[in-house]
Amino acid sequence: MRNDSASLTQWEDPKPTGPNLDVQKLIRSAVFEIIPLNNAIEAIDALPEKSRVSVTASASKGQDATLELAELLIDRGHYAIPHFSARLMRDSSQVKDLAAWAKDNEVTTAFVIGGDSTDPGAYPDALSFMRDLFEHDHGLSTVGVAAYPDGHPLISEDVRRQALFAKQDLLAEAGLSGYCSTQMCFDPARIIAWLNAQRTDGLTLPVHLGIPGTVERTRLLTIGARLGVGQSLRYLRKNRRSVAKLLGSSAHDPSDLLDALSSQLTPLGIVSLHIFTFNQVEPTAAWQQTLLPS
Repeated sequence: MRNDSASLTQWEDPKPTGPNLDVQKLIRSAVFEIIPLNNAIEAIDALPEKSRVSVTASASKGQDATLELAELLIDRGHYAIPHFSARLMRDSSQVKDLAAWAKDNEVTTAFVIGGDSTDPGAYPDALSFMRDLFEHDHGLSTVGVAAYPDGHPLISEDVRRQALFAKQDLLAEAGLSGYCSTQMCFDPARIIAWLNAQRTDGLTLPVHLGIPGTVERTRLLTIGARLGVGQSLRYLRKNRRSVAKLLGSSAHDPSDLLDALSSQLTPLGIVSLHIFTFNQVEPTAAWQQTLLPS
């Protein structure tokens, strides 16, 4: 089965559509993120048919856990977008094997990250890994990279910016389509300001907007703090309406952020959603379906 989701990642010229249509387009093309945990099978069972699914990679589970889950998703008729973690690669031989795996499984889209391993192998960052990966017959047509509107607890703004533009250049040199997927951020004004600045500086990659799904509020706030989205958490504290709504319900509602950004989606080249489900797929899938026309 061909695992091809690249056609949904191109930043096309803006068309005169209203905000509601723009939001529906994003929701329809949304990517569900799943983590290789014990409840991953339950999360997969809750996915809508032929979903686009991003599979994370972590130091605790290893790269192989990501690939195994991606294969299961493909077997079940979904479009898997595995995360390739640079810091989990021991050496160039493993990169060659990873490229062969992508080719053999007809994976056409991958998401490349530096990763959180504190004991990296030959590749300390995503850029160095991408250079070696692209030397092999990988079969990929589209590669996503990370972007951080809310900052990163361990990487300075200058370093992040230089890396993002270097990845954009490398993708162009390799003849690959690309996109950047943003880390979780609750503050619409911050997202707009950050992306406007990147576009002014020459960012041309389409953007997949990273948003939390319909996730239990305690889990969302705990994970948000761990991910280092401090600015967004401070935004929630200052915005009493948002805090009251979040604390007054059992789960986060992704619609609020989309409504606030609806008029800026097309002008800023936001073409899809990357939904952080934290494996709570069932309520997030139900939210998605309620916003799509029947």
